[in-house]
Amino acid sequence: MRGVGGEQVEGRQAVRELLLAGRRRVREVLIAADQDPAPILEDIIELATARRVSVREITRGRFEALAATQGPQGVIARAQPLPEATLDDLAVRRGNRRPFLVALDGVTDPGNLGALLRSAEGAGVTGVVLPRHRSVHVTPSVTKAAAGAVEHLPIALVGGLPTALRRLDELGVWTVGLDAGASTSLYDLPLGDEPVCLVLGSEGSGLSRLVRERCSSVVGIPLLGRLDSLNVGVAGAVACFDVARRRRAAAVAVDPAVDAAPTD
Repeated sequence: MRGVGGEQVEGRQAVRELLLAGRRRVREVLIAADQDPAPILEDIIELATARRVSVREITRGRFEALAATQGPQGVIARAQPLPEATLDDLAVRRGNRRPFLVALDGVTDPGNLGALLRSAEGAGVTGVVLPRHRSVHVTPSVTKAAAGAVEHLPIALVGGLPTALRRLDELGVWTVGLDAGASTSLYDLPLGDEPVCLVLGSEGSGLSRLVRERCSSVVGIPLLGRLDSLNVGVAGAVACFDVARRRRAAAVAVDPAVDAAPTD
């Protein structure tokens, strides 16, 4: 049974974040020979040395034979698989952070998943739910597109998304499906800082019927142009940051100290 994945990490930023996070054991770092010097490469070597990770320089031909992505930027790391979280773990409040989850219904394009994970992490998402079957997991292409976000996002694999959404409802998490054909706008959703899970559909068909039926609410992003849909990665980014903005506003309304940040 395949797990979350993530054993091979490619791309400079992704490998750097892997080493910085220290979340899982890194077996080795491979660097292609004959590269121009770059500060981030020096940083990767220093981080690997500090963590006692083997760093090997290999020929360009050997490196390209091992790479699984287009343009791996001369760096590959091999590590333990990403740890697999449980759905119940993702629904638990951590300190003053209420769960803010993203669940994906049949997303199969690695570039879309990687971009979405990067946006989700930037928006403060606390966990991701992926179906165990008929969905891309964390491949080398995903780790590269995510640029290190996979090291900071707990990921749970579930046997079936409709059953997982029912369980989240039992755990007090509001499940909000994003669908281009919805009659309610995302921007009209009465959203505070309560536990929430955004549910995003596949690149072609959107939310499946059962998943849509299990969502507490289904909303869409109003489009002002001639096209009637957005790429799932873009739609997910828009939704994640809108939810993050309103959750922060709700938290500040309760405790203004939340918004107290140092200014230059």
